This record gives sequence, structure tokens and C-alpha cells, in this order.
Amino acid sequence: MIGLLDKPTKGKVFIDGVDTSKLSDDKISSFRNDKLGFVFQFSNLLADLTVFENVMLPRNIQRTEKNAEHEVKEMLRAVGLQDQLHKRANKISGGQSQRAAIARGLINHPSIVLTDEPTGNLDSITAETIIQLMKSMARKLNQTFIVVTHEKEVFGDVDRVITIKDGRAFDSKEPKTLEVTT
Repeated sequence: MIGLLDKPTKGKVFIDGVDTSKLSDDKISSFRNDKLGFVFQFSNLLADLTVFENVMLPRNIQRTEKNAEHEVKEMLRAVGLQDQLHKRANKISGGQSQRAAIARGLINHPSIVLTDEPTGNLDSITAETIIQLMKSMARKLNQTFIVVTHEKEVFGDVDRVITIKDGRAFDSKEPKTLEVTT
């Protein structure tokens, strides 16, 4: 629901003070592209596009191309892929693909970056690199990362951990149970 892919059957989802339940489908798509970034377990890069083109894609959709090329290059430099700009997505490693996916998820300066098992298909060394990169980018860009994972211990020290078990959510900062309807 935070990703605006499903609507709540009751209650509301507010993002940056906006009640998203009142948005039309067209407005939801636009809002999602402006305010949310996504990083999936599998990078979901388009194989026939270059790394640069994959990261540029959200900017093309958003139709904000002013300074876009420069920002894409800077974002790729920030994730250590400045030397991979012109390679096809199917010609880079899994760790490089995931870093490109993070760059793509961040390029529109979203308020929230949703990640689903972002290290699930990576070896432990590459996974640690990706985790540190996400933490660094969150601090540097002042963004919220919501990470869904079965391996919370590999993420180490984070601001908050919410564990969902048997339909109930438990907050690490507060001993009470949070109600979650699935």
C-alpha cells in the first residue's frame, strides 16, 4: 500500500501529507513516480538498454529532462558505476545491476525508497556493499528507505525495525503491537 500498488480497504495512506486514497489512477501513477523509488530483489533492468538509459528511464517518464543527463551521471558516480554508463544492462554483474537499480530508484529524488529483498540474490560481500550504499545514500540524500527482508541481521544498525509475524507488526522502538490488516 505504501507503494500505491494496492488501495487500503479501510484507513488511509498519507505520503508527504497527501491522502493518496483520494488520488485518481492517473494521479497515483504520477505521484508514485515523483515521490517513491523502488528497488527489487532482482534489479529488473531492461536488458537492451544501457546502464545510463535504465537509470534515465524514470526521468523520461517524469518528463523532467532538465539537468537529467548530468544528474544520472552523478548518481551513477555515487553508486560507483561511472565506468559502466554505456554497457548494456545484461553485460554487468549482479552487484552492478543492483547498484544501477538503486540509482534508478533514487534518480527522481523520492521521499521514500521501497526495497524488497535488495540483497537476496547477492553473495555476502556484494550484499554488504549494497547495504552500506543504501545507508550512505539515505543519509546523504535525506531519504527514507523501507527495506523488506527475511535477513534483518545483515542490515545491522538501522533507525527502526518493524517485524511482521502472523499478521501482527511489532516495533523495535516501542514494545506494543501494531495492528496490520493483510
